[in-house]
This record gives sequence, structure tokens and C-alpha cells, in this order.
Amino acid sequence: MSTRATDEQSFRELAETYRHELHLHCYRILGSLTDAEDAVQETLLAAWRGLDGFEGRSSLRTWLYRIATNRCLNALRDAGRRRPPEPVPPFDPPEPSRRGEMTWLQPYPDELLERVADSDPGPEARYGTREAIELAFITGLQLLPPRQAATLVLRDVLCFPAGEVASMLGTTETAVKGILQRARASLDKHRESAGHRPSPQERELTRRFADAFTAGDLDGVLGLLTDDAWLAMPPAPHEYHGLEAIAGFLRVTMAVPVEGFAMTPARANNQPAFRCRHGESPAGLMVLTLDGDRIRAITRFLDQK
Repeated sequence: MSTRATDEQSFRELAETYRHELHLHCYRILGSLTDAEDAVQETLLAAWRGLDGFEGRSSLRTWLYRIATNRCLNALRDAGRRRPPEPVPPFDPPEPSRRGEMTWLQPYPDELLERVADSDPGPEARYGTREAIELAFITGLQLLPPRQAATLVLRDVLCFPAGEVASMLGTTETAVKGILQRARASLDKHRESAGHRPSPQERELTRRFADAFTAGDLDGVLGLLTDDAWLAMPPAPHEYHGLEAIAGFLRVTMAVPVEGFAMTPARANNQPAFRCRHGESPAGLMVLTLDGDRIRAITRFLDQK
């Protein structure tokens, strides 16, 4: 085997140890599994091509994160970044409370999370491992300017030192501090409006929700929601806020006869979820955001198999 081939094999084996955490990192910034996978592939290819220029001034992990972060920022700046087409429902939905911007948001299956090596976030981490993958957090990141999102993830989730983050982003520590303050304020405001917190009654609550939903029991579903609950359906931009708006939407959808509708328990973004099916055909993934003994949000990803 040639020296080049040996070096490539050694690099692949070493870089592979970071693939899953890099994938999660790219997903946090991009909000898309598909785009995250593309960014990781581009990162590892760029790292291999630039290996001769790696001088070891930082760890290989830090170097890979620098490449991955900048690949993500480039993707977010790309005016031609692909967005999924807005689906056309087989019914006439009521007017939504608003039309959301995050039409490309995708869920992160918990089986992928299990592949990421466990690591304590450290004393400097502002967000715990669990909340740093939940939909409220990921959605909040997508609402930030790209450099703010990247800075917050690198500093408050991954706990890279400010100097390393400045080097990754090609700026100064002073600038990083200012960017981080603005990102924290914006994200906290979004998360407060989302009202998210985990619930110890998760299993019973989600079972009751699935039973009511599959039975077409509108009152049963509404009785499990908070008064200010909301419903979203990426990639459709429609969002319904409050019981009255959600009731109007579900009343229309439940009026459409569906044979063999079933919901199978799953997990996504460290939250309870259900894989939906119409007979043998997949019908999306439904993720629930819980608030005590009620459901604060229903996010149904229509394009998930």
C-alpha cells in the first residue's frame, strides 16, 4: 500500500470518530438533516485535501469544527439553498394564525443521537445536552443570523474557548462576546414565547393523545393542549396558534375519511414523537412539545417517511 493510501486510511479512521458529532453540529446550525449530511461530507473532503496545510496549532477536532462551521455558514448564505416545495393539502384548510419561515426544518431521529459520543457539556455550557437538540432550541437557532447561531452553538453548547471561536469565524474575541450576547438575548426571547420545558408525565400524556387523535376525538385532543398551544407542519408554512385556531384546522382534517390511520411511538430531537401511516403508506412524523401535564406544541413533519 502506498504512503498516500496509508495516510488516507489513517485520516479516514480518525475523522470518522468525529463524523456523528459534526453531523449534529451542522444540523443545529442548518436545521436540516439533508443539508447537515452534505456539510459533513464537504467538511471531511476539504479536510483531507487540506491536510498538508494542517500545522497542528489546534486539535484535529477544533480544525474539523472550523471547517464544518464555515461550510454551514456558506450554505446559509447561498441564495440558491434548496427549500422543499410547499405541500398542497387534500382539503381546504382554514386561514393559519401565521405563515412560518422555517419550512426546511427537519426532525433529528433519536437513533442518530445515540451515535454521538456521550460527553458532559462542562461547567461553561449554557444549555444542557437534552435541551440543545429539542425543536424549540433548533427553531430558535434558525431565527438567528447565521454567525450568531454558529457563535452560540460553539460557545454555549460545545464550550469552545472564545479565542478558538474567534479563530474559527475569522474575527476577534471582543466581536465574539458581542455576537454571543445578542444571540443569547434573541434565543431566550424565542424560547420564552415557546414555553418549552420537559414533563415527567410524558408516556401517559402521549398515549392519551395518540388514542384521541387516531379515534378522531377532537375534544379529547383539545383537552390535552395548553390554552396557548400551537400547531405547525413543516415544510408547509401554516401555523395555528391557540385552541380555537387548532380546533378549526383539526375539524377540517378529521372530516376527511382516512382508512387505516395509525401512529407508532418514536423519538425525535429528544422529544416524544409518532410515525404516522395511512395503511401501508407513510404519513409523516408528529413531534410533541410537552408542558407539565399538557401539550404545548404539535409539529407534524409531512415529508418524513
